[in-house]
Amino acid sequence: MTDSESKLCSIVDKYNAEQGSLISILQDIQAEYQFLPQEALEYVTSRLNIPGVQVYGAATFFKAFSLKPKGKRQIHVCMGTACHVRGSQRVLEELERELGIKAGDTTPDREYTLETVNCVGACALGPVVVENEEYYGQMAPIKVQGLINNK
Repeated sequence: MTDSESKLCSIVDKYNAEQGSLISILQDIQAEYQFLPQEALEYVTSRLNIPGVQVYGAATFFKAFSLKPKGKRQIHVCMGTACHVRGSQRVLEELERELGIKAGDTTPDREYTLETVNCVGACALGPVVVENEEYYGQMAPIKVQGLINNK
């Protein structure tokens, strides 16, 4: 058994391979790999004895799940109205330039994933950028380099 198969087996066993635990199993797999690998979905299908379309349907229905690899540092730029009028588009463009990727993409080294979101609920702080659940308010293009270099 490979290390990957062992990890998947442990995750599924944690939930006693119960079909009703599909979402929890997918959440744990996503936490382990930062996305849902195809092999993992096939393994879950087999172990839970449910149709692949059901597993894939759950994996694609919830926005929290990703079928594409994500970076260790996930950066979300709020594009809600309050952030937009305060310059979030310029912040996004500077992040794209600095990282060499477009919104929705991940750097080849899988260090960064850049995404836009409709609202993060911190309108008074706009424009807001969220990196791995840490909020950065009053962002400006000039602050982007500091965010990227802050490890």
